[in-house]
Amino acid sequence: MPFIVSKVNVHVSEEQELALKTRLGKAIELVPGKSEEYLLLSFEDNCRLWLRGENDRPMAYLTVSVFGNESHAGYREFTAAVTDIYHDLLEVAPEDCYIKIDDISAWGVSGQYIDRRMFR
Repeated sequence: MPFIVSKVNVHVSEEQELALKTRLGKAIELVPGKSEEYLLLSFEDNCRLWLRGENDRPMAYLTVSVFGNESHAGYREFTAAVTDIYHDLLEVAPEDCYIKIDDISAWGVSGQYIDRRMFR
């Protein structure tokens, strides 16, 4: 299950949040085997973010956790798509949008522990 945590220093309206949800749901499909069906999202707006000593423009920091993609397939395309989404919807300039991708080797869901080494 992919999980995207989005922190931005601007207000996100309900309409923008719905658009983000929809477009991120499509973007995650650029990562093989991932889809909106299992995507978990968290949006934090009005965060106190500073970049290069300033906080006077829209900026974003995202953490994307992905299970079972050791080869990083699709990450380049996914990163470009997410950068475009935040630029289009929240006016975050590409150079002010940072995306951290975490490879998850183990996950717990539905009371089950899942380790990708079990699938080799």
